[in-house]
Amino acid sequence: MNEQHIAWGIAPIGWRNDDMPEIGAGNTLQHLLSDIVVAGFEGTEVGGFFPEARLLNRELELRKLRIAGQWFSSYLLRDGLERVIGPFREQCAYLQEVQADVIVVSEQTGSIQGTGHNVFAEKPVFDEEEWVRLCAGLETLGEIAGEYGLRLVYHHHMGTGVQTAAEVDRLMEGTDASKVALLYDTGHIFVSDGDYMELLRRQIGRIGHVHFKDARRDVLDDCRQEGRSFMQSFLSGMFTVPGDGCIDFREVYAELIASGYRGWIVIEAEQDPEVAHPLEYALIARRYIDEHLLTQS
Repeated sequence: MNEQHIAWGIAPIGWRNDDMPEIGAGNTLQHLLSDIVVAGFEGTEVGGFFPEARLLNRELELRKLRIAGQWFSSYLLRDGLERVIGPFREQCAYLQEVQADVIVVSEQTGSIQGTGHNVFAEKPVFDEEEWVRLCAGLETLGEIAGEYGLRLVYHHHMGTGVQTAAEVDRLMEGTDASKVALLYDTGHIFVSDGDYMELLRRQIGRIGHVHFKDARRDVLDDCRQEGRSFMQSFLSGMFTVPGDGCIDFREVYAELIASGYRGWIVIEAEQDPEVAHPLEYALIARRYIDEHLLTQS
C-alpha cells in the first residue's frame, strides 16, 4: 500500500463476467493477471473462473500480485442461515489460503440482477421481519469470517433488496460494526440514487472496501427510460472505468483520505470485453488515478 494505506486493484469483471460466462471466455487467468501488472495495479478480486488456491497462488507470486477478496451470494432469507454457513465457510477457507482481506457478501434473495426485469423499477423490498433476519444472519457470517482472518463487507447492489442509500443505512443500523462492514460502490449508488457523496459521508466509518465504478450518464438515462434489465444496461455501456464517465472521483477519494480509510480501492466496471478492450480500459483508469487522484495525496 502507499503512504495513505490504500491498495489499488482492478476486478476481473472487465475481462470475464461471472453472470455471463460466455463473454470474454477466451481471456485466460494468465492473460488477466498479466494485464493487471501492465496496467500497474497491485491485485484483483477472485473471479468465478479462478483455479484452486495452490494454482492461483503460484500465478500471483510470479507477478507479485495480491487478492483483495471475492463475492459471495448469500440467500439468508430464502434458505436460512444454517444452509448458508457451509458454503460460506468453504469460501472463507479458500480466501484465507490466497491471503485475501475481505469477503464480499450480497443478499440475493429476490434479486433481479440476473433476470430480464426492469432493474430501475422492479427490485425486491424487504419487510421488517426480513430485515431482522438478514441483519442477524450477516452478523453471524461476520463472526465466521473473522475466524479466517477476513472482514465481511456488504455490497449494496442494483436489483437487490439492499440497493438504495436508505436501505444501506437500514442495514448498517441493524448490524454490529465489528461484524459487518460496508463495501461502498460509487457506480451502484449513483445509478440507484443519483448521488454518491451523501452515502459516503454518512457511512464513512463503516466502509471496509471500495469499488470505483463510473457511469455514462447518457447511457444510464436511456436504460432507465427504456426499463432495461441490469445485464442489458451494462451490455449497453452504462458502466465504465473512472475517467470515462460522469462521476468525480476526486471528491470521493479526498473524503476517503480525510477519513483515514485503510484498505483496497478496486476499479470495477461491468462491460463487454469485445467492445471495451480490458487492458485499454485498465490503462484509462490507471492514468486517471495517477493524474487526478494521487496528485491530491
